[in-house]
Amino acid sequence: MVFKLFIDSDVVIDFFTDRAPHANSASELFELNEKGRVILYLSAVSINNIYYIVRRFLGHKKTLEVVETLTEMTEIIGTTRKEILQALRNDFSDYEDSIQYSSALTVGGLDAIITRNTKDYKNSNIAVMTPLNFLKMKERNED
Repeated sequence: MVFKLFIDSDVVIDFFTDRAPHANSASELFELNEKGRVILYLSAVSINNIYYIVRRFLGHKKTLEVVETLTEMTEIIGTTRKEILQALRNDFSDYEDSIQYSSALTVGGLDAIITRNTKDYKNSNIAVMTPLNFLKMKERNED
């Protein structure tokens, strides 16, 4: 089974900046994506945030390379007026997460939202897991 996962920007940042202790599980997700075992979806809105934070670690030029690589590794989900208006109606305390959630809702058959900040998605109708919890669940299901 190929899992369809919407990844929050924190997971992407962990992966590209090698942020301990979260980088290993983020790396495993990207490895599964490369092997075709998961499909990673990312909100276009997240790209700006990812660039801004990763740039502090890697500098401008290297971060542009990261963004280009990211566009090749993931499915980028657009954010339209519809998602922005939906985000205003969601019962989320963090507006950026609300936009990401609204974008995730557009992916048919999405299995989960992957984030380190699961509490930010407490009102989600989609399963929400940390990278580590997803990997453990996947491992259990394969046994």
